[in-house]
Amino acid sequence: MTRLEQLLNRLVEKNLTIGTVESLTAGLFASSFCSIAGASKAFKGSLVTYWPEEKEILASVKKETIDKYGVVSSQVASEMAIGGLRRLNVDICLSCTGNAGPSVEPGGKKVGDVFLAICYKKSVWTIPLHIDGDRNSIRSGVVESMASFALSVLNN
Repeated sequence: MTRLEQLLNRLVEKNLTIGTVESLTAGLFASSFCSIAGASKAFKGSLVTYWPEEKEILASVKKETIDKYGVVSSQVASEMAIGGLRRLNVDICLSCTGNAGPSVEPGGKKVGDVFLAICYKKSVWTIPLHIDGDRNSIRSGVVESMASFALSVLNN
């Protein structure tokens, strides 16, 4: 059983809904999760916020946060998850922001630098990651990491 399947089963067991706010994955988590039969029992929706302005408009990330910390930061990931939870009206919201490459981002974020966040039960958790590989392997690694992170939060 894949991590995504394990996550779906756990969400269904707990009768929870989930949504995502995705930047560097551009909806890959949502697409991968919803390829599993029965995903509609837990998955409500996803916001793809590739540009900074969309993070502000769709996920209520503050411009000041982006200006101060950059889009690839734990602070932005955190605000994405909080904003997504409210916007999508879900029990748990995952977010990801990072640099999938091929070049270093303004602000010096290296290719493979990623921040994940989860908003659940009025708490927010964030983790930094570095995933090596080409653009698509980084994005796939982020999806797997998001599922693992969500499982660890739900299992505690």
